[in-house]
Amino acid sequence: MLYRGGSVHTPADPFATALLVEDGVVAWVGSDDAAESMSRLSSGRGGGGDVAVVDLEGALVTPAFVDAHVHVTETGLALDGVDLRGAGSSGELLDAVAAAFRAGHEDGEQRGRGPLTILGHGWDDTAWHGPLPTREELERAAPGAEVYLSRVDVHSALVSPALAARAGIDGGACGSARVTWQDHHAARDTTRRLTPARRERAQASALRAAAAAGIGCVHENAAPHVGSGEDLRALLDLVAAGRRGEEGQHDALPTVLALWGQAVVDVEDARAAVDALALSVEHLGSFIGLAGDLVADGSLGSRTAALSSPYADGSPAPAPSLDAAAITAHLVACTRAGLPGGFHVIGDAAVAEVVEGLRGAEAVLGRPALAGARHRLEHAEMLSPADVAVLAELGVTVSAQPAFDAAWGGSDGMYAERLGPERAAAMNDLAGLVSAGVPLALGSDSPVTPFAPWEAVRAAAFPHEGAHATTARAAFLAHTRGGWRAAGRDGVGSLVPGAPATFAVWEPGDLVVQTPDAAVAGWSTDARSGTPGLPDLTPGVRAPACLRTVVDGRVVHDRL
Repeated sequence: MLYRGGSVHTPADPFATALLVEDGVVAWVGSDDAAESMSRLSSGRGGGGDVAVVDLEGALVTPAFVDAHVHVTETGLALDGVDLRGAGSSGELLDAVAAAFRAGHEDGEQRGRGPLTILGHGWDDTAWHGPLPTREELERAAPGAEVYLSRVDVHSALVSPALAARAGIDGGACGSARVTWQDHHAARDTTRRLTPARRERAQASALRAAAAAGIGCVHENAAPHVGSGEDLRALLDLVAAGRRGEEGQHDALPTVLALWGQAVVDVEDARAAVDALALSVEHLGSFIGLAGDLVADGSLGSRTAALSSPYADGSPAPAPSLDAAAITAHLVACTRAGLPGGFHVIGDAAVAEVVEGLRGAEAVLGRPALAGARHRLEHAEMLSPADVAVLAELGVTVSAQPAFDAAWGGSDGMYAERLGPERAAAMNDLAGLVSAGVPLALGSDSPVTPFAPWEAVRAAAFPHEGAHATTARAAFLAHTRGGWRAAGRDGVGSLVPGAPATFAVWEPGDLVVQTPDAAVAGWSTDARSGTPGLPDLTPGVRAPACLRTVVDGRVVHDRL
């Protein structure tokens, strides 16, 4: 298939306007003038078969994005559940629950099935006036229903008395409906006993949404407290069936690379953890390592992040979930087993334990062995310059979410409310990571924030703190090539001959080179510099829409 008449973002030719795909790989990139002869040559090599031509009509072709932090089943359930992101008060949330309850009981298929289950996601009490709802109020809104409403960060939830009782959570109908930590895990697990059909529908829905956003690969951040090994196997089965084109199965879907967040203490324990997942040989090729949502702490929004001093309102911060000794043991075990390890870490006290654990692993293994294992940290929002230097020395990748700063940064945002303006202003310094040479991958943490990769690049290039801004190009590379590198797939993520044909086509628009550094802007925006342009991501400008997403030569989303 020959794509021509557009702009192709490739290091092979900064002025390329055409791209040829053959047998799932990029066969050639170049100019429209040369495209016709290349298509004839390709037809000849293929035994006379025709080459389909796609007129891009000025559209932009880029490598497909990689979302380096996703919860696929949770995303699908959130897409199908009650959307609470617009709820501005406890009353509005309860009204939405009552409406879902009425709709559920009007559904003929629901009758006779036992208690109604209502799933919702996205409430954010930092913008509310008044307290959270009580379990008694949830019961009045949805009598007898098992209600689970996850906070936007998915580190706490509101649960009804019926769900609390079935999950074995104390408290009855009195007091706040909010649960955290183990009670939250118990409530979520109780509502996640899905039928195979329901699970498949949720997973397919999430992956189609990713494809529609121009995402060709996601890193599934699975963990025992998030989902089961069965859930992970079903997800990989779904993608593999689509890839094989099996009759009756879903169409092709984005690539899924899997992380499993389980702590281990030695090599045998690491191998046992992987064996317990019962992944097929085919699926093991999609397995990254024992990392991802292995929690060193929680989240700032739910006040479960581990901090070196209390929250701004005086609330005590919890201790880290893992200490330095456990972190060292996990990293040593993973390194010796040939697996990347890593942790979910946000607060500065948790970061301190992780950094101490990294140093401990370095003392056991030596720096080259530790750095070569490609361990990773998810989020890592409260890094000091000294912490960044350690990560750079030890080759640790940071999987970051720029949309967090866009949603909760700034002097009047949730971070400032939780931490105070001074501590909040030091968070999410992506420029510091890039300048120090820390490998960077970007993601959404969906369903925490939606699939919106251009918005993530925009948030990295135009953060609340100007000194933390990266170039748009650096953020784009972190959200494409960086995601592949974080998964140990070097040489993927650029549209060059021989590379996998995994790309996205975007609606036409002006291409520019955006950089926060005035000393660079003068030469980089000149066409003679050969710097490929990207869509204009100035705040307020609409992000481009995805017209087609292709994974290994197969179309997974199409609006062309």
